[in-house]
Amino acid sequence: QVQLVESGGGLVQAGGSLRVSCAASGSFFSINAMGWYRQTPGKQMELVATITSGDTADYADSVKGRFTISGDNAKNTVYLQMNSLKPEDTAVYYCYCNARVGVARQAKYWGQGTQVTVSS
Repeated sequence: QVQLVESGGGLVQAGGSLRVSCAASGSFFSINAMGWYRQTPGKQMELVATITSGDTADYADSVKGRFTISGDNAKNTVYLQMNSLKPEDTAVYYCYCNARVGVARQAKYWGQGTQVTVSS
């Protein structure tokens, strides 16, 4: 089992910055990728950013140039730095990881979610 603990988030004015972080712990061989999804009421969950263990990052078009994802493999932690925030970035942000939990088995795990609210 893998547990993901998120921190950060909160309320910020438009144009401001926030950082959220997510630490993985538990029983696993390795983590292949970590990242963030977000969800607002009535909308589908959106993949915001992802980073592989080899530090390859990818972003949703809506956040490119504003958000930066980074990881610390030694700490099994991922960070999402969010700059130039817009009201439309308001959502619950969920951390996820793809972990190798067996010889030939991978699984996806989720954090509990953290609220990010951007006021106009």
